[in-house]
Amino acid sequence: MGVLIVLLVVFAILVLLVLAMAVKVVKQYEQGVLFRFGRLIGTRAPGLRVIVPFADVLHRVSLRIVTMPIQSQGIITRDNVSVDVSAVAYFRVVDAVKSVIAIENVGAAINQIAQTTLRKVVGQHTLDETLSETDRINLGIREILDVTTAEWGVEVTLVELKDIQLPDSMKRAMARQAEAEREKRAKIINAEGESMAAAALGDASDTMMAHPLALQLRNLQSLVEIGVDKNTTVVFPAPLMSTIGELGAFLARETTAATLQAPRAAEITTAIPGPPLPNGAAKTV
Repeated sequence: MGVLIVLLVVFAILVLLVLAMAVKVVKQYEQGVLFRFGRLIGTRAPGLRVIVPFADVLHRVSLRIVTMPIQSQGIITRDNVSVDVSAVAYFRVVDAVKSVIAIENVGAAINQIAQTTLRKVVGQHTLDETLSETDRINLGIREILDVTTAEWGVEVTLVELKDIQLPDSMKRAMARQAEAEREKRAKIINAEGESMAAAALGDASDTMMAHPLALQLRNLQSLVEIGVDKNTTVVFPAPLMSTIGELGAFLARETTAATLQAPRAAEITTAIPGPPLPNGAAKTV
């Protein structure tokens, strides 16, 4: 009786083991590739799948997009500048059968081909093109990878340059170049401003020549603006020659007026009788 119970227990364990080996679960983001005695049978969709134990082998292939960093590569550009470039690639499996049969390790293969392609594409461009035309370089790398990986059932969705490291000497040279470029632009802008200011001053001088009082009004306006700060001593340039001329004309007018008014004042003084004199005083004319 005891031997029978042991046999039943062993049989139940074997049945459970067979069921465990026969039942497979394929997740929603996966696709199963089934082999029977080494021959391809087909693919299995996501869900609960039953296979023949010891005869069938089910390979699960993920269909999700994989992010693969491309390690930094020492590259010499077309203008003989040594740079270190790193990138990142995104790919996904579109044909599960090819990704299992056509190549042994699809992830490692894409990593290696991406490194060599990065070297090849960046090496065909100059340093300035590498820094400014990253979109074109990314597209070129992706197109080459797509042609190669199509036979493996893989689609490269995106390739982006992540980091570009330059030698210290090249960084200093580029900094000097950028500084010189900024100084050139500053000088050009300053010269253009001086030219525009000169033209505006010429127009203003023409206007002031047509209206002489405009210069005096402008001087008064400048004095008002300067007079806001009461603690500042201001030396204000005035039109010296015109001021001297106006002052001379003013003095001449005053002298003429004083000369004309002197006889009239004497006549008025003679015509007006004076106060009565005391007795015994003599009147002097």
